[in-house]
Amino acid sequence: MKKIFVVGDIHGCHQSLLMLLDRIKPDFEEDCLLFLGDYIDRGTGSMQVVEEILRLRKEMRHVITLMGNHEQMLLNYLAGRDKGMFLEVGGIPTLESYGVNSPYDIGEAQERIPRKHQLFFNELLTSWESESHIFVHAGLQPGVHLSQQSRQWLLWGRERYLSSQPDFGKPVVSGHTPFREPLVEENRIIIDTGAVYGGKLTCLILPDMEFVQVPGESHWQASWRDG
Repeated sequence: MKKIFVVGDIHGCHQSLLMLLDRIKPDFEEDCLLFLGDYIDRGTGSMQVVEEILRLRKEMRHVITLMGNHEQMLLNYLAGRDKGMFLEVGGIPTLESYGVNSPYDIGEAQERIPRKHQLFFNELLTSWESESHIFVHAGLQPGVHLSQQSRQWLLWGRERYLSSQPDFGKPVVSGHTPFREPLVEENRIIIDTGAVYGGKLTCLILPDMEFVQVPGESHWQASWRDG
């Protein structure tokens, strides 16, 4: 692979994703396109975002898709767990993008969400490692080998991860926590820049350390880490 194009949290911002893909134009044979998770919820185009990523996986040789905490919450909901939490934190726009309306019946969701989309959610990776970087959705527990990290840290880690000084031998690239601009430190890079809050959708191009950004879509009230 020549370059790795790392895309931050999309959260149903389908038009922003299309704009970003048009800007970065990865080589479909030689480059890698890596998504850090949280494709769904809060924005209105979750189904369309997943469909676009599935299209890219058919056409591009190297596409890596990580799981975010919002995909895990959808899986929990479809399994009959934590319905209230999923709906409260942004799941309603996701269900409506699939044609599921109030009272947001789980059985109806299981029928309306295409089998290929449900398979996509179930097969998402929780981490990926290149020669130069580690990629996760949320964070890593300091002092614990990557192979021993819990899903809680990989998908939800925030305050304890941000307050630590991680050293895993290579920089950790993640999303999950929205900053107005990418956070770049010696051992940590965070590229969730709040697309669904009206911020930006960010792509990090490695090894160039180049950031490409497009406007977000403002579907949800922001809770900025650095605001």
